[in-house]
Amino acid sequence: MRARRAVFQGVAGCRRLFAAQGYGAVSLSEIVSEAGVTKGALYHLFESKAELFRAVLQQVQQEVAETVARTADVHDDLWTRLTVGCQAFLTASTAPGIQRIMLIDGPAVLGWNEWRAMDEAASARHLADALTALIEEGTIAAQPAAPLTHLLSGAMNEAALWLAQSDDPADLPATQTALAQILEALRMR
Repeated sequence: MRARRAVFQGVAGCRRLFAAQGYGAVSLSEIVSEAGVTKGALYHLFESKAELFRAVLQQVQQEVAETVARTADVHDDLWTRLTVGCQAFLTASTAPGIQRIMLIDGPAVLGWNEWRAMDEAASARHLADALTALIEEGTIAAQPAAPLTHLLSGAMNEAALWLAQSDDPADLPATQTALAQILEALRMR
């Protein structure tokens, strides 16, 4: 039980390692040192370094989803919830440690299909729920919500990746403005 607790406490440290160095650069020796356990104890809880990374990624995705929900849910209006939530996602996902773990290493380490399934479980379903509600109330034209969800999610993920490479602080507000215009184009007049 003590080894399990140490490893889970060490997940935060492993997260720092993955965020700072990237998955490929973090050695197993660094991981067990950070967690304060032996390799055997680590492998008892996680089958591989990739499984440990998956736990870190899941934690990061959940935190981003909670930030988006907390930011959006203070508004009563469904449209405001959507727009504020999308902007909150873009802002939260531009943090360097979040970008590296969630958007760069996540798909590369776990594979596109597993990463998408985790993304869907963490935040894409909230986007789908918001879009479905707006379609049902007539704020967005009647259409299947799934394609729209994937298009918007993909656009926001790509924007966050692009922002990760940018050194210009003006790019985040410019991207937020572009996102607002894209969303506004969906709104029925």
